[in-house]
Amino acid sequence: MSSSTSPSDAPADRDPEPPPPAPPARLPAIVHGLWYRQLHRYPANGPRILYLSIVVVASVILYYELYIQYAVSTLLMHEYGMTFMYATMISVVGNAVGAFASLLAGLADRWGRANMVVYGLLLTGVLVLFALPNAQSKGWFMFFMALVNVVEGMALVATPALIRDFSPQVGRAGAMGFWTLGPIIGSLVVTTVSSNTLDSSSWQTEFRYAGITGLVVFVVALFGLRELSPALRDQLMVSLRDKALIEARARGLDVEAAQKNHWRQMMRLDILAPALGISLHLMFYYTVVGNLVVYYSTVYGYSEQRTNALANWYWGANAIALVVVGVASDLTRVRKPFMIVGGVGTVVFTYLFALTTDHPDTGYYTFAWLLVGIGASSGMAWAPWMAGYTETVEKHNPAATATGLAVWGWIIRIVVSVSAVFTPVIVTSATPLVNHGEEVVAAQADAGAALELVQKDPALFIQMSKYPNRAAIPIELQVKALQLAGGDLAKLNLVEQKQRSLAVLIDHGEEVQKAKDRTSDEWMRWWWLTLACQALFVPSVLVMAGRWSPRKAREDEAAHARRVEEELAALAAAGVAGVARQRT
Repeated sequence: MSSSTSPSDAPADRDPEPPPPAPPARLPAIVHGLWYRQLHRYPANGPRILYLSIVVVASVILYYELYIQYAVSTLLMHEYGMTFMYATMISVVGNAVGAFASLLAGLADRWGRANMVVYGLLLTGVLVLFALPNAQSKGWFMFFMALVNVVEGMALVATPALIRDFSPQVGRAGAMGFWTLGPIIGSLVVTTVSSNTLDSSSWQTEFRYAGITGLVVFVVALFGLRELSPALRDQLMVSLRDKALIEARARGLDVEAAQKNHWRQMMRLDILAPALGISLHLMFYYTVVGNLVVYYSTVYGYSEQRTNALANWYWGANAIALVVVGVASDLTRVRKPFMIVGGVGTVVFTYLFALTTDHPDTGYYTFAWLLVGIGASSGMAWAPWMAGYTETVEKHNPAATATGLAVWGWIIRIVVSVSAVFTPVIVTSATPLVNHGEEVVAAQADAGAALELVQKDPALFIQMSKYPNRAAIPIELQVKALQLAGGDLAKLNLVEQKQRSLAVLIDHGEEVQKAKDRTSDEWMRWWWLTLACQALFVPSVLVMAGRWSPRKAREDEAAHARRVEEELAALAAAGVAGVARQRT
């Protein structure tokens, strides 16, 4: 097929392509251009790559703004006096509203995608820079995070839809690999920034860093991002060589007819099963994003900075795999083999990771390499899946891309919400360890010898602590305490001096100790659940569109190229005939 074919080869008797709408008389042209972003011709490679790059960067920043809360989760719990359940409910509520925002974003097939991204960046930038760092209570913090999730839920649909629009099927896995860098690089930015700045800044400052970055990217997207007109994007484009054909078809495409019955067309097994499968596959990813700091601080005593530095190994490996495997999938023209290998690899490495929960002496770099294995395997599955899923949607109706992605966005958000609900139900030890663990350890160190004496008869000293001063304590209790101290009055004085630390131990010591005793077992159960969910991804791959054999895939591509040549020739012949009829 010749790529030099121009749109002028289209039939002469067709109506010419409608020009973009003229700016309203009272609306300045520059303002009009900041809202009406449609392209009526498929862009050349330079602008196309620019638009793809803006979408990828926007995705990175949106996830950076969303995920920064998890890097400072223990600090937030201390700041607002949250239980682990309440902190988890922030995620549950956010993902629930984000799920329905994803469904609403299915209307992007009618409204367009670019403005959702551009003005979403403005809203999240303002919220993260101003609202969240100044939230007056945990209730307000939850409310503002819910608003951020609404925007992110819509972006979860709009951004991959834009990637699909500007990426023919040949080359789409690589493009989707870059798009999936959004949550990955966003998470990597979170952990990199926080691990290098938290020791000298507050959690509020971490939010402000993200908000400022978001507003800078908003300005870039405001002036730089465009999208295809419905007549262009509602067609199947296998390779860039199809450009002339889709532009010719766009002149006669009935856009209204193409956009009917989208939701009914998407309610199919090969759409719903893969959407649920990849959502379950990402269970480990959700845990890394939301609870890795909690896991390592409660089980291994890691600080926020150390845990975030450890997470960088996972994010780095995942990011590299997404791009490399995406390109490899495009070169071989197949998706499914990569998904299967990646899915099985993720299960194997997660199994090995789960086994370390029973070994508190596991080294930092052992964790690092296991996280590299899980991250690389997940990336191997995820980038080809994104390409394969959009191709499965296109098999039913290319015009329903945003609707198909909205179905996936809704399902993945619901899965995240449900998993977040179950985390504190299964890991009940997290709340006492996060809220009081450090406090109890500090109190034990401070109490010292006083604690040894109190432990001989805790009930006695609890009873004595109820009196305002030693003079008010009944003599019989004082005598008994002095006998326990071996007649050493200095020890009793020490107990009196350490009342604050001893009160912490009386109130929370037993609760924290019991939580420490059961935390490993509870997290082990969580990892087994995660592993079972990952295993369910593998069979869902079987119903998706696409070949297993690279040879068969290349034969399909060659056959498509021949059909394109034939249709262009037919259109050209029809155009010549139309001109002849007009002359006669």
